[in-house]
Amino acid sequence: MVIRRVEPLTAAKVMTLIYVAIGLIPGVIVAALSVLPGLATTHLTGLGFGAGFGIAAIIILPLVYGCVGFVMTMIVTAVYNVAAGIVGGIEIQTD
Repeated sequence: MVIRRVEPLTAAKVMTLIYVAIGLIPGVIVAALSVLPGLATTHLTGLGFGAGFGIAAIIILPLVYGCVGFVMTMIVTAVYNVAAGIVGGIEIQTD
C-alpha cells in the first residue's frame, strides 16, 4: 500500500482539531500560573486580572495552535504531494 497523495483540506481539518486539543494544554498551564500571584497576596485585587488573563489563554492559545496547525498542514501536504509525485510516496505495510 502506497500513499501517493494526501488531500490537503481534509488533512488540515483533522490536524486543526488535534492542534486545538494540544493548545488546551499550555492554555490550562498559563491559566493556572496566572492566578498564582493573585493568590499569594493578602488582597484579591490581582486575582481578577490573573484570572482574566488565564481565561483568555484557555481561549486564545487553542485558537492560535489550531490556525497555525491548519496553515502548516496545508503547506506540508502540498509539499508532500509534490515529493510523492517525484519519488513515489510512502509505502505502508499492513497485516
